[in-house]
Amino acid sequence: MKTRIAITMSLCMLLMPLGITSQSERLAEDVQYGISLRGTGGGGDNVPFWFTNNRYGLGPVDNNSFLARAYIKRDAETDTLMNWRIGFGADMAAGYGNQSEFCIQQLFLDMQWKMLRLSIGQKQRASEFKNEELSTGGFTLGINSRPIPQVRVEMPEFWVVPGTKGLFAIKGHLAYGKYTDNRWQRNWNAGTNNLYTQNSLFHSKALFMKIGNEKKFPLTLKWGLEMACQFGGKGYNLVGYQGEKIEQVVSLSNNFLKAFIPGGSDVNDETYANAAGNHVGSWHLRLDWTDKNWSIGGYLDHFFEDQSQMFMQYGFWKDMLLGLEINFPKNRYVSTIVYEHIGTMNQSGPIFHDATVENPQQISANDAYYNNHVYGSWQHGGFVLGNPLILSPMYNEYLGMKGMLNNYFNRVNAHHVGIKGNPSDRLSWRVLYTYEKNLGSYDHPVKDPLKGNFLLLEAAYKLKKIKGLSIAAAYGHNHGSLLGKANSAMLTVSWDGWIRKSD
Repeated sequence: MKTRIAITMSLCMLLMPLGITSQSERLAEDVQYGISLRGTGGGGDNVPFWFTNNRYGLGPVDNNSFLARAYIKRDAETDTLMNWRIGFGADMAAGYGNQSEFCIQQLFLDMQWKMLRLSIGQKQRASEFKNEELSTGGFTLGINSRPIPQVRVEMPEFWVVPGTKGLFAIKGHLAYGKYTDNRWQRNWNAGTNNLYTQNSLFHSKALFMKIGNEKKFPLTLKWGLEMACQFGGKGYNLVGYQGEKIEQVVSLSNNFLKAFIPGGSDVNDETYANAAGNHVGSWHLRLDWTDKNWSIGGYLDHFFEDQSQMFMQYGFWKDMLLGLEINFPKNRYVSTIVYEHIGTMNQSGPIFHDATVENPQQISANDAYYNNHVYGSWQHGGFVLGNPLILSPMYNEYLGMKGMLNNYFNRVNAHHVGIKGNPSDRLSWRVLYTYEKNLGSYDHPVKDPLKGNFLLLEAAYKLKKIKGLSIAAAYGHNHGSLLGKANSAMLTVSWDGWIRKSD
């Protein structure tokens, strides 16, 4: 897949001058580079939670690890005053004690005409309407796993609808891609006969609306829908509706239309058909008050696996992420505070029952968040694609379920606080603290609630005498019955700058 993306990018680079000759000479300007070295050391039952998670799949999975990373990029946003905007990037990482010893983390090309962008390749993207440094991340598409290579048509920023006097704007995207975790899934399943997939495909789409204009009045409302799907490829060791294993290797539906509009059925659905593929989604809502020097925003992210929660059949308010973000006037102490409550205890209730002749009443409960009977988990390379407080499959070995690809700990009640500050232009810091209570899942409940306390303390300093050089030090701590104890330190040295900066 990476080879095909590289070829596609090369062809696009060759064809670009046909339509944007005047822009091509700017491609060598405003190009950034960066190099970083990261080391971790410590002990305990696991790596500190916030060392591992929400780092786009590059967090350490062993207590003692090392990572070297290098990138080069040009942001499309650089060409703000141009109709054509061009961006590109390449980002590689290598080391030990991580999920991958070597990986191409990012490789992308962005071509934008006014507000419409075509993005090709593998690119890190932040969660919608959340603070990337302080939030636990989105439920459907967060920042927890490595990015999936895709072709994506998007409006990356809100576009003001003509005739609305700047009071109504929209943004959104449509994307198709391919998973790159074949090797990880094979290695994870080695020595077992658990289900896994190969060469599966990815689809996502979103539409968001904004009401209000902070330049005219400080109150704005953002609202919209985000959906995603894993589909296609080949399934191994799948189990049928009656609990019996079917053929060892099964071809799965590669229907792009049914991924876009959920339909069809999976090969092991038998009498009771579900839509083909692993479909997930979120409703998003955010309300902001933006003053001259400060702002406050409240937001929610309501996750759903099927129509029962998508259309609030069993109560909209029972499972969601609720958040509050405050940005303070400039000061030497605290710049931003985020608080979030994450609740997934209900999941429409514990009982699922298909309609039968004897009992025609369908009960579409036991949503089993992030789980799927074909693809195992809403994950990529061992990390859940959404919020990491629903523990990723990579933790299953520690929890006594080696080789299993499901999410056995998805009933969560958690409180999270994130705080950051900038005492000076060169010094910054942040603190993350999360308290989580977990009941396992309806199908695999725990006898007593498992509890986890996850702490991150981090500070970064930009050296004055060596331009572009910065040093970051962090301490991570786990405590409780969920993931055990851990105490580790992390040191990161990075150097970035411009290859060529326009005037």
